[in-house]
Amino acid sequence: MISMPLKIHRIEFWPVNLPLTDPFVVATGTRSVAENVFVRVTLEDSSQGYGEAAPFPEVGGEDRASCVAALQQFGEALVGRSVHGFTEHAAWMKTVGESQPAARCALETAMLDAYCRSLGVSMWRFWGAADVRKRETDITIPICSIDKTLELAAEWYARGFRLFKMKVGRDVIEDVRRLEAVHHAFPGISFIGDGNQGFSRDECLFFAEAVKRFGGMLALLEQPLDRNDLEGLAIIRRNTGVPVAADESVRSLSDLKAVIREAAADYVNIKIMKTGVIEARAIAVFALEAGLKLMIGGMVESRVAMACSFSMVLGMRGFDILDLDTPLLLAEDPIAGGYRYDGATLHPWSTPGLGLTTEPVGSAMRIE
Repeated sequence: MISMPLKIHRIEFWPVNLPLTDPFVVATGTRSVAENVFVRVTLEDSSQGYGEAAPFPEVGGEDRASCVAALQQFGEALVGRSVHGFTEHAAWMKTVGESQPAARCALETAMLDAYCRSLGVSMWRFWGAADVRKRETDITIPICSIDKTLELAAEWYARGFRLFKMKVGRDVIEDVRRLEAVHHAFPGISFIGDGNQGFSRDECLFFAEAVKRFGGMLALLEQPLDRNDLEGLAIIRRNTGVPVAADESVRSLSDLKAVIREAAADYVNIKIMKTGVIEARAIAVFALEAGLKLMIGGMVESRVAMACSFSMVLGMRGFDILDLDTPLLLAEDPIAGGYRYDGATLHPWSTPGLGLTTEPVGSAMRIE
């Protein structure tokens, strides 16, 4: 173990454009290119760690420009500080930049990665190494035509995916038709209906009943209603009998407590990009103690941010549903090393930290 304070020597960050193979269409917006930011933290012992900010303006309100500005502000304050204080640094960043969780996530991830590498341990061991094994993820099908839905579903089905996360919430009749077409075309599958707050209460009740009528297996309804309609989410739970996952409704620990008070969800979707890493873990622990189940997901992220999320899955217990698929939706993978995909299966890594690297394309902004 390191006994002396280990200071943050340098912070670098650079923008990356990550094209998607198909437009990522959800009820609230569309992405064709992920406009993300990579971060690299170097400690005084030369250990380096990586992080990623993946803002999705249509969902969380952040954009890349605001992330870069926040990273500059946070970085100037953190250089020269001990990396051992990452928990306190995370709390400070939230105090001064509560509306910038993606930027906070990037720096928290990079600090933790560098710290784990300085210790010579994988990040999943840092979290406890409680559940280190291969895991399967769902796959996301965006809102698109029935023909395109079937084309995408066929591709993923052939690669071994059996849990289809269907983006819904713009047109409930068309949503039902898309799910029914996939259900009849591919045996042995189940669905997550992810509304991204797009349904009204009546639309959601209609959707759930219609899927039941054609025999579809609806494993989960993820954030079907507006994030503030906790009463409606509780009604959906009671009246459909389908488990409900709170996503946009839980952007902080205090949000989770409100969801629990209203009995508004069966699952909470942990996303480091909407809360930061340290608070994501606190939310997961509190949810389990309160009797909720866990799923884990992300925004449109590369394997940098996904690796941090996967490290929590491996390090803790209680993650029933993995939605760690967005690197598979990107046209290229700019990351070397780390975990890997084999169809729907995620394979752990054994090297220190996140076990991955990436290099700037062009010049990086540097603080030291």
